[in-house]
Amino acid sequence: MKGLVVSLLLLVVMAYVMLEPCQALTCQDVTSNLAPCGNYLTGKGAATQQCCTGVQKLNGLANNTANRRLACNCMKANASRLKGLRYELINQLPSRCGVGLSFTIDLNKCNSIP
Repeated sequence: MKGLVVSLLLLVVMAYVMLEPCQALTCQDVTSNLAPCGNYLTGKGAATQQCCTGVQKLNGLANNTANRRLACNCMKANASRLKGLRYELINQLPSRCGVGLSFTIDLNKCNSIP
């Protein structure tokens, strides 16, 4: 019996160690990481190093379907606050910052992002 308890305890510990920690993404994360990109997204400037650092960090945080969809929906909610937003620049931004995406960001189809 003691051996069974030890084995079960060992399995629980191994499962805990093997699980990847999950970090929840918030709209505040999206907003704060993309804030330095305002000039680029309105066509008034280049993608700065600060902007690209935010894009790269956001890419790391949006590490699953739910987080990518949340990020898209947050961008959609904030889009009206950015006067002169050029939607075509949204999809160009990741590549400008060295981030490869396997999908297109369409603020009208956030729930179809993989």
